[in-house]
Amino acid sequence: MVNDHLVIRWTAAETARAIERGAVTCEQVTRACLARIDEREPKVQAWQHLDPEQAVAAARALDRGAPRGPLFGVPFGAKDIIDSADMPTEYGTPIHAGHRPAKDAACIALSRKAGALLLGKTVTTEFANIHPGKTRNPLDPARTPGGSSSGSAAAVADFMVPLAIGTQTTGSVTRPSSFCGVFGYRPTYGDMRTAGVMEASGSLDTLGIMARSIEDIALYRDVLVGVRPEPVAADLPALHVGFCRPYYWSRLAASTQNLLEEGARRIARGGMQVTDFALDEEFRGLEQAHKLISGFEMARNLTWELEHHASRISDQLRYGRLKDGLECSYKTYSEMRALCERLRAKLHRVMEPYDVVLAPAGDEAPVGMDPVPHPWVYMAWTIGYVPTVTLPVFKGPSGMPVGVQVLARRYDDRRLFAAARRIYELLK
Repeated sequence: MVNDHLVIRWTAAETARAIERGAVTCEQVTRACLARIDEREPKVQAWQHLDPEQAVAAARALDRGAPRGPLFGVPFGAKDIIDSADMPTEYGTPIHAGHRPAKDAACIALSRKAGALLLGKTVTTEFANIHPGKTRNPLDPARTPGGSSSGSAAAVADFMVPLAIGTQTTGSVTRPSSFCGVFGYRPTYGDMRTAGVMEASGSLDTLGIMARSIEDIALYRDVLVGVRPEPVAADLPALHVGFCRPYYWSRLAASTQNLLEEGARRIARGGMQVTDFALDEEFRGLEQAHKLISGFEMARNLTWELEHHASRISDQLRYGRLKDGLECSYKTYSEMRALCERLRAKLHRVMEPYDVVLAPAGDEAPVGMDPVPHPWVYMAWTIGYVPTVTLPVFKGPSGMPVGVQVLARRYDDRRLFAAARRIYELLK
């Protein structure tokens, strides 16, 4: 008899290995996840679409075939701005209720090619923006799970699925991963294909992964990039870590500052070279740049919705980011993009001396449903196009998770995984 309590706590890699050696079937894994969802979904509300009968039928179909792919039989969730041919994709808005895409997004097709099973669609904020969805933080329902990939983070954190796909335009993978206490990964910009994913701001958008181990992050990253999976390197030389106190350091809670400083000391005691550095005040200009670039592009992307269904868009979005975008001139938009290019190059120079960088992932989740507190924590790194892994290593004064970001230079994602795993072992 398979122990459901044990199965749902397996990582994706552990699940795939158990299925491969015949210790468990795809159907048993799927039913264990569905049982957990049945138990917890009324409180967590992580799922926008879930059809248990469809999921079990898909698992049985996998069991009838030969095992194939590195994620064979592993259930995953996908943020509900990602197209799926056999499930609705509603983009977090009643405007598109019941919408059925004609085909899978590239990331879902690649996941299925690797043998993974799409369990359902996870809750997103409205158009992956600032108006909250229904999801609650599984560790404290009075607190936000963070957005916009709210349901993806909550589902992984609450042992409903071992893997979930999110997206990030500002901090929409990093923030909910930190708030819910899971590993979160935003890749080097452009590495993962976004065909079939609703575009919020094409200059900034990436896919992202939520998981419960670095091994799973690395494995799923290779699947979504479409390359043969490689193990996380175990033979890294001594690392030089840059400990970053960004220009917004004073805006963080004192408790968060203390946690990060203690973390840096522990890393140093663990044998790594740690050097303090700062993102100077010039990077503060990226806050305005992000606001105007994302608003300008989103307002154009949602032209049809604004023309035909403006009254069904939340006031938060309509009179916030969309208004900012419509009022922004193309000249200003172009100037902001040029500023980003210049500071992106400067960020690369600042990070050049270090193997990886340790930086804040924000404070602990606040009480209430604001899905996007402290957006300034994430803007420089997102605009910089650098990869980041969020590690669930700290607890805040209320006992809620506080993550830390480990970042690498662009295109150095594999080194990032190895370094992040070593740092996690020192901090966990």
